Amino acid sequence: MTQEYISCPKCGTKIELSEAISSQLEQRLRGELAEEYKRQFLKEKEQLEQRARRAAEDSLGVEMADLKAQLEDRSKKLEAARTEELALRNRQRELEDKQASMQLEIARTLDTERAKIRQEAINVIVEENRLKDAEKEKQLADLKKQIEDLKRRAEQGSQQAQGEILELELEAVLQREFPFDKIEPVAKGTRGGDVLQRVHTQTGRLCGTILWETKRTKIWSDGWIQKLKDDQREAKADIAVIVSEALPKGFHHFRQMGSVWITDFNSVIGLALALRMSLMEVAKAREALVGKNEKMELVYNYLTSHEFRNRIEAIVESFKAMQGDLISEKIAMEKVWARREKQIARIVVNMSGMYGDIEGLSGTSLPSVKMLELPHAQDEQ
Repeated sequence: MTQEYISCPKCGTKIELSEAISSQLEQRLRGELAEEYKRQFLKEKEQLEQRARRAAEDSLGVEMADLKAQLEDRSKKLEAARTEELALRNRQRELEDKQASMQLEIARTLDTERAKIRQEAINVIVEENRLKDAEKEKQLADLKKQIEDLKRRAEQGSQQAQGEILELELEAVLQREFPFDKIEPVAKGTRGGDVLQRVHTQTGRLCGTILWETKRTKIWSDGWIQKLKDDQREAKADIAVIVSEALPKGFHHFRQMGSVWITDFNSVIGLALALRMSLMEVAKAREALVGKNEKMELVYNYLTSHEFRNRIEAIVESFKAMQGDLISEKIAMEKVWARREKQIARIVVNMSGMYGDIEGLSGTSLPSVKMLELPHAQDEQ
């Protein structure tokens, strides 16, 4: 039987073992050796890792320090470059400001010099032309004075001529519209208006007089009424009329004011026709009322009443409308004829009404008008 020895792993002493023990012991020793080797390996590995870590940290620290140093150097260089660039930009702006200020100063200086030169030239020109301008101003003042004198004389002559033209036109219109009347112009410088119209019937019987006064001005004067009243008494006229381009405020076409009729030129024919008809009717009534003072008073009251005035205004308005229609007759003849028929009917109605009013006042003494009577009434008469 072979003796086996093992050496102690700690002291190295050889120990004699049997095979069974040696086998178990070998396994045990191998396990312990494996554990020991494993522990030593892990310890050495840890030591190696620590040394590698320290070495890597040392190497990385050096590199980081180097990089930090490089970064600080570059930062310093960049800051210096920025500072230098900022200084360069500031110097550039200062130079640009100085250049702009210099250009502005040069422009101001040039403008000032130009203004001085211009003012000196103006002063020279003014001084040279001062006497000429004074002479021209004197000539202009003299011419203006002469023009104003001539204009004033022309206006005076024009106003007088315009008034005479209006007076002549009024005479022509009255003579043309009323051929049986006697139209007499009042002599210049004589009191009594401008035109005196003596109303006559077709048989030549005088019915009354109308005194016409023409005014061709732009402003109305209330003093004309009293003056025309005085002229009316001087001429012993029955009715006084002012024909004026300027009417009192609130007046349109024609109206009575202080027993004087006031009208514009366009309404002359209508008003003259109405006044003429009223004078003829009054003349007839006067003849019928001879010796009958009470009826004369009634007729007078009627002629001075608002009813008579309204009838005259209605007649004048109708004739004025007829006159306007005659002017536009060339444009719409058929339409005008139809309108005129209605207007004539309106006049006939008003005339019939006025005749009936006077007949009711005067009674049977008023002569009958066949055209205003009904056929059966004529037969009865």
